[in-house]
Amino acid sequence: MKTALVTGSSRGIGRAIAIRLAKDGYKVILHGARSVEKAEETQKIIEENGGIAIIEIADFCNVEETKALAERIGKVDTLVLNASLQYDTYIDNISSDDMIAHYTCNVVSSLILIQHFIPMMKEQNWGRIVTIGSVNERKPIPKLMAYSMSKAAQTNMALSLSLQFAQYGITVNNVAPGVIYTDRNVEVLSDPEYAKKVTDSIPVGFYGEPEDCAGIVSLLCSDEGRYITGQNIFVDGGKSV
Repeated sequence: MKTALVTGSSRGIGRAIAIRLAKDGYKVILHGARSVEKAEETQKIIEENGGIAIIEIADFCNVEETKALAERIGKVDTLVLNASLQYDTYIDNISSDDMIAHYTCNVVSSLILIQHFIPMMKEQNWGRIVTIGSVNERKPIPKLMAYSMSKAAQTNMALSLSLQFAQYGITVNNVAPGVIYTDRNVEVLSDPEYAKKVTDSIPVGFYGEPEDCAGIVSLLCSDEGRYITGQNIFVDGGKSV
């Protein structure tokens, strides 16, 4: 049985991906930043469907916590880097600490985890790494400048690493969701005027659900995805076009 670590899998897109990979036969390591309760909800769903899931907690804004999590886990076959920090701030209000926090959580933590697990993937000549980006990489929202910048950096890291690891049977791809109806977006989309503006910007005319992102990740993490690497795949209803 292969093992997958899905970061930020206590809710939203990460939860949907973890549930899907468990159905695909993976033992899934769930991750939450602070609270174990939400992760336990995901674990319960997986176990009720006959899957196996364990929980790890670490704040990826803290480099030492990220390193400690990697050491506790040991080996994984598949790494899905979904955890992220997102502050709504315009240029006048953003601080250097805000920028450092975004890059530590969204980029540096991903690098640390990849560095830890890649030797084992190389040794077995098989591995899957999927970073979860955002449509904001291509069409940034002004108040999400720091988030957009960090996600673009993470994606370019993934594309660069795909060239380094391809010879070892390891694929590296980025999946960039569009407007997905998760708890992170519930509040802003509760404003009818803003919600209409957002919906009008999506060619298919509706928001996505977390499960809409799980299918492509499932493919990329499977043997059937062996010939797909170095790609940035938008799951956004056409919003990035």
